[in-house]
Amino acid sequence: MAYQNNYLPFEPKSLGEVLRWRWNAHRSGVPRPPQAPIPQVAPDLAFLQANARAGTAMRPSATWIGHATVLLQFAGLSVLTDPVFSERASPLSFIGPKRHQPPGVPLAGLPHIDLVLASHNHYDHLDGASVDALQRQAGGPPLFVVPMGVKAWLADRGIANAVELNWWESHTLQAPAGPVEVALVPAQHWSGRGLADRMQTLWGGFAVFAPDCHLFYAGDTAYSRDFVDIQARYADRQSPARGGGFDIALLPIGAYEPRWFMAPQHVNVEEAIRIHRDLRAKRSLGVHWGTFQLSDEALDDPPRALAEQQRLQGLSDSEFFVLAIGETRQWAPR
Repeated sequence: MAYQNNYLPFEPKSLGEVLRWRWNAHRSGVPRPPQAPIPQVAPDLAFLQANARAGTAMRPSATWIGHATVLLQFAGLSVLTDPVFSERASPLSFIGPKRHQPPGVPLAGLPHIDLVLASHNHYDHLDGASVDALQRQAGGPPLFVVPMGVKAWLADRGIANAVELNWWESHTLQAPAGPVEVALVPAQHWSGRGLADRMQTLWGGFAVFAPDCHLFYAGDTAYSRDFVDIQARYADRQSPARGGGFDIALLPIGAYEPRWFMAPQHVNVEEAIRIHRDLRAKRSLGVHWGTFQLSDEALDDPPRALAEQQRLQGLSDSEFFVLAIGETRQWAPR
């Protein structure tokens, strides 16, 4: 079965288009090196571990581990998005995009992970060695929630504690603070771990509804009307009387140049802000930058572009922000 997007069918790039992109980048001398090191701070492991033990007193928080991997804590759960802790985002250990700095929290420093949200099967979002390590964690494996078709890949690795969803389907799990509903929502992207399996598994984002936090994670996406649809679908449960919109949205802001190649699959900063506003999110964290060199902009261009758009659009630092790798941001519970 081949999956497809809702609004703009994705056509995988031809070898000729890939070669054209790479030749043009070579001639133009891009990507250029970062102007400064990507910000990284020592993680507050004491807080993360104590928060994991706090149960219903847990403080909602997000810790950027790098790229699209974020540790989220809410409702008494510790949750990881798109776990990639390996040195390369590649099927091979000696070639492919290499990390420019280590994960903000090492695997050994994580609290017990209760839930993993995997948005799709690209190597920079779903890493075999990382999911294997999480499967072996002390205290038992997490629950993996994945799009259609990815459960079989996990099963081949001996991972059975998994739920796969189609767009708009959801799964509810019990957390210390109460029921937590995890829904897979549409995104404008594609899937594949090789040339023979493109579009054979689904991709998407996640809308998560817990008593103390409504979370949105976009995964990888281009801009589309899907985000207006998502807001409309959940508007009733996010009315002002019921606490308002998503408490935090994790939105990609990197891997966007050149636009002729990347626009059908990756948003740029302006489009990420448009998604933030479509969703009516209270705050958004920019991810998917600064870790793997996947496209033609410099690794540190996205936060500079965000700062410029904040100035032009009157967007505050508290409404749409980035973190240093390893940094934690807390917010009030719903």
